[in-house]
Amino acid sequence: MAERLVGRPAPDFALETVTGDGQEFGSVKLSDYRGKWLVFFFYPLDFTFVCPTEITALSDAADQFKELDTEILGISVDSVHSHKAWINTAKENNGLGKLNFPLASDITKKTASDYGVLIEEEGVALRGLFIIDPEGELKYQVVNHNDVGRSVEETLRVLQALQSGGLCPMNWKPGDQNL
Repeated sequence: MAERLVGRPAPDFALETVTGDGQEFGSVKLSDYRGKWLVFFFYPLDFTFVCPTEITALSDAADQFKELDTEILGISVDSVHSHKAWINTAKENNGLGKLNFPLASDITKKTASDYGVLIEEEGVALRGLFIIDPEGELKYQVVNHNDVGRSVEETLRVLQALQSGGLCPMNWKPGDQNL
């Protein structure tokens, strides 16, 4: 049986990263995001077909997330070297181009396992998206089949609902009354 994550401290992580411009390697820990909201998302593999649509859409919306005091971090089981190559490959050649957030490597697959998104028999992650609050509590998770991309608009809506501080009814949108 899967363990519940929402409402609990987010599983810790320490991962190698490559910057969104594909130029520098670094590292990141969950504690680096203390005091900010974090949209933390897993995707299956670099150089695939649905993944770049999600990653570039989130990158295009990065300023909207920044206005909400929210950072974005993408993660797959590929190496930082693969991430760097993908960022530095032109979009017309199935590359990403420059991103507005880093990509992290979960080459050991530990973080994907800790977040419950690892497909063990394939060695890749499902499309899992998590929102972690400034205190490190996991507030939201959505996991779906790798054939279907996620929605930036829905992610922004849920983030704003979580930040509203109240009870949000079905189809709540920014500006609507809380219960």
